[in-house]
Amino acid sequence: MRLNDILKGIEYSSLVGDREVEVCSLCFDSRRAEQGALYVARRGTVSDGHTYIPDVVARGAVAVICEELPAEPAEGVTWVVVPSSDHALGLAAANFYDNPSHKLHLVGVTGTNGKTTTATLLYELFEGLGYKAGLISTVVYRLHNISEPSTHTTPDPLTLNRLLAEMVEMGCEYCFMEVSSHSIVQERIGGLRFEVAAFTNITHDHLDYHKTFAEYIKAKKRLFDLLPADAVAVVNADDRNGEVMVQNSRAKQLFYSTRGVGDHNCKVLEMGLEGMLLDIDGEQLWVRLIGKFNASNILAVYSIASALGVERGELLVGLSTLRSVKGRFEQISSGGVTAIVDYAHTPDALDKVLDTITEMEPQGKIITVVGCGGERDRTKRPEMAAIAVGKSQLAIFTSDNPRSEEPNAIIEEMVAGVGAKSNYLCIADRAQAIRTAVMTASAGDVILVAGKGHEEYQIVGKEHLPFSDQQHLVDYFKQKSSVK
Repeated sequence: MRLNDILKGIEYSSLVGDREVEVCSLCFDSRRAEQGALYVARRGTVSDGHTYIPDVVARGAVAVICEELPAEPAEGVTWVVVPSSDHALGLAAANFYDNPSHKLHLVGVTGTNGKTTTATLLYELFEGLGYKAGLISTVVYRLHNISEPSTHTTPDPLTLNRLLAEMVEMGCEYCFMEVSSHSIVQERIGGLRFEVAAFTNITHDHLDYHKTFAEYIKAKKRLFDLLPADAVAVVNADDRNGEVMVQNSRAKQLFYSTRGVGDHNCKVLEMGLEGMLLDIDGEQLWVRLIGKFNASNILAVYSIASALGVERGELLVGLSTLRSVKGRFEQISSGGVTAIVDYAHTPDALDKVLDTITEMEPQGKIITVVGCGGERDRTKRPEMAAIAVGKSQLAIFTSDNPRSEEPNAIIEEMVAGVGAKSNYLCIADRAQAIRTAVMTASAGDVILVAGKGHEEYQIVGKEHLPFSDQQHLVDYFKQKSSVK
């Protein structure tokens, strides 16, 4: 592809060299540069891609997009100076892959909680209705019936456009993707065209990155600011920041609500361990998911699918077949004890999951195993601990993904939020914490293991060590049963 075609839509202050040069590959990682490559030099949080420009030139790069020219730019290379390399990368990646988002019904889901569930249920719904669909989520990337391991909630622009292009090639008509606040700020979604963007909610999270809640809201809002006039913004009216998200948005606005009045409405009529009976816009529907937060997720799916033109009767039948997403209120039972694995890693998510368990009216006590991630927002640690001790009969504070932090130091910051309450234990070893919960539980009790959900690893230092909450629960249930 010619460089000039890759530069469509990209503003630049100067271009030195041959704009018609043939480009065979695009990269922002200098180690991937090859003969004929276009390299985009980005300023990262750890290193500056500009320092690697001599390396990529030596490897055979024919063009470089950068924010600042080297002191002695090499001859025979085309130099493109732009205000923002991040912005340019998104547009260049979209152009390089022939703008695949324009050839799909692309749906982006953003919010603090519910992104994975909503996007995944949409994928399962449309696949079940006979359409070929794609999914880009925290858990997995799916291209119709092919899966790839997920590396980020929203991948980098090259990976993202490559996935979308492969979906188009496979005949996919729809793609449902999570859109993280990080990806919006870092312009990973630059160059994409969303037909529908949905907002689930916004609560306390990622302040280690965004610094203030106002900046976090601003990051989410930008997705809706960028929507074209013919797109649809689907918004949770129950969140007080819902209307903020679509202020000044050109898109058509569609609100959904489980508590008030919206364009689409839902009420929970009955709820048990097997599912819920819902009333959606006057039609009763049994779904296999549990909890008011999942009623909101189901209504989001219903609203988005309606905006995409799915017929109501077909949609209701499809919703009734859906199952919970891995690591989201996932149940494992043994000997009368029910264990629930959930990704809840924010105060709001933990609060809602524990409320749901309470509404199930367990015959015994609630035991919550929870930790907080290292090198992440520290302000939510005491909040999550306070919620755990306040809504459980026993809370066990443990390690999540400690990264480079000392697990016991993280737990100490959690304990600062419990006040005079004493219904908690501190067990830094997560496996031992889960084992203690299992061995302590009696028939009728419910164990919540929160924070990691679908993850099959634990990040200690820079290592990803194999670890599955689900597998540890199964193993300890077997061990307990064999002792009896």
